[in-house]
Amino acid sequence: MAAAAGKGGGAGCEHYRRGCLLKAPCCAKLYACRLCHDSGEDHQMNRFQVKEVQCSRCQRIQQAQQSCEDCKNLFGEYYCSICHLFDKDKKQYHCEKCGICRIGPKEDFFHCSKCNLCLALNLQGNHKCIENVSRQDCPICLEDIHTSRVGAHVLPCGHLLHRTCYEDMLKEGYRCPLCMHSALDMTRYWRQLDDEVAQTPMPTEYQNMMVEILCNDCSARSMVQFHILGMKCTSCESYNTAQDGGCRMTLEQQ
Repeated sequence: MAAAAGKGGGAGCEHYRRGCLLKAPCCAKLYACRLCHDSGEDHQMNRFQVKEVQCSRCQRIQQAQQSCEDCKNLFGEYYCSICHLFDKDKKQYHCEKCGICRIGPKEDFFHCSKCNLCLALNLQGNHKCIENVSRQDCPICLEDIHTSRVGAHVLPCGHLLHRTCYEDMLKEGYRCPLCMHSALDMTRYWRQLDDEVAQTPMPTEYQNMMVEILCNDCSARSMVQFHILGMKCTSCESYNTAQDGGCRMTLEQQ
């Protein structure tokens, strides 16, 4: 039998608080959780195939269950017999449609069948759906979103980022890394930019230069006056635009 691995003994590990070790069905080694296993081995543990656990108090190997059949040690305040998830109580619930456990409480979430993910109730009927978007990796860290322990943040365009990746992204910019759509309501900033553009006249040789732009927010094309601070979409008034094509002078400049 393989020696116990992972951290924490009865306290579990850095990922979960639990009173047992999982016996990996793939290699028969004992680990505090699947994440500890996956970081220490060259293969991944299938959490759904776990059959046995070892009590961290009396060392008894037994069928996976919520408490030890010998010493009555509680393996987890929360236990899912499908995912074999043991942890302290975080109002978790098992979502059959997601296929895994989610942090609740359950009544605060709904499962979006098209996005294929549990989302906060305030997003019900109030978000853009992209089919199976949760099965895509986070475009910031390139790691899985669907099974991640970090919550997902839904952008206005419908794409998903890990919540922590979203917060990091806002330190550097405001656009979705996949489609370049504004990742939050920029209306107030656009009005400030209106004032800055009005107070910053361009040099004479550029004052009558017109350029074609493409709006990343509404996809409209516009012919507008060039300005170094930004060029506003004539359709939705967003400054989240990019020059699309060449430029031309008005008749006064020709």
